[in-house]
Amino acid sequence: MLKRVVLLIGFLSTFSTSFAQHGTAVTAEHANGTEISAPVSEQEKIKTENKSFIDHHLLDGHSFDIMVAKNADGTEKHIGFPLPVMFYDQANGFHSFMSSEFHHGAEMKDAHGTKYNVIESKGAHYALYHEKILKTDANGTLQLNKDGHAENEKVLDLSITKSVLMIILTGLLMIWIFGSMARNYKKSLVPTGAGKLLEPLVLFVRDEIAKPNIGPKYKKYMGYLLTVFFFILFLNIFGLMPFGINVTGNIAITLALATITFFVTQFTANKNYWQHIFWMPGLPWPMKIVMMPIEIIGVFIKPFSLLIRLFANMSAGHIIIMSLIALIYYFQNVIAGVAFPFLTFVLYLLEVLVAFLQAYIFTMLSAVYFGMANEEHHHEEAHH
Repeated sequence: MLKRVVLLIGFLSTFSTSFAQHGTAVTAEHANGTEISAPVSEQEKIKTENKSFIDHHLLDGHSFDIMVAKNADGTEKHIGFPLPVMFYDQANGFHSFMSSEFHHGAEMKDAHGTKYNVIESKGAHYALYHEKILKTDANGTLQLNKDGHAENEKVLDLSITKSVLMIILTGLLMIWIFGSMARNYKKSLVPTGAGKLLEPLVLFVRDEIAKPNIGPKYKKYMGYLLTVFFFILFLNIFGLMPFGINVTGNIAITLALATITFFVTQFTANKNYWQHIFWMPGLPWPMKIVMMPIEIIGVFIKPFSLLIRLFANMSAGHIIIMSLIALIYYFQNVIAGVAFPFLTFVLYLLEVLVAFLQAYIFTMLSAVYFGMANEEHHHEEAHH
């Protein structure tokens, strides 16, 4: 099981590196820097800042910002630590440096007033714009379309972003915890330490998810089911902690998990599974032709539903909680100061339940797909 954990973590890190920073949340941060000629009320400023903060939280990042402190002169000081930036430019080769280089680079503004930084590396210039690394010139010129999105040449981004960092740390934590549990079980079958808390969950995955849905062949899937269950659970819990990262709310991560489930299902399926897809038994041949494209589409819809369900539920939870907190600063009265913190606390407890529930649902549906791929066809004559 330990090898499978390492392979899964390695796949996720590689898969998500080049896509994570391209995020799934709508990047409406440029609204925060829009040039406004008419006076704006204090509430409107707070509303814009809150929206920008929520959007920033949902996006991935090239540096790990714990908090942003505002100075008296209006400038911002990012408190955190830099992360390695690595990307490949076809014209200038491979580049690597720390993300702090962007903070020290030349500060520019686009047509909407959004700030971004430009640096020089190997004779070329690159801009970090809405957490995307774009190729530009010495003046930091950005080509924006009518929707405000930059159309500059992109690079192959292989940076260690916040999401990738959390994936690596979670993987190492799982290897340490379950490796320790395995060593303890060699000495005694009585669980100790973290095993007392996690053993009931391991048995739950085996007895309530794997066995009922997969059947006698459940053992060959246990390594993956346990890995994906605890991987999603840990990331969900970490995302609810202070300074937590919304990893499972990133569609690149959920796509990677759903892709693994898809390939495991297809490569371990028996001939009966493929027969039901391409030439369903027990139907007249005209209906078999009609059902074949429907079944083929269903093969891809199943993993798609997995990735959308996990992504949408975790993103929605983060948005709701942060929006309720933002309303305290927006209304700034006693009622809001009492009502919204209480409602936020209640919904936060609900989010803890959702963190467990989404890990359970993803693992359960994966087991259902594995069971369908291994289901044996029983002929009616076998019952006579």
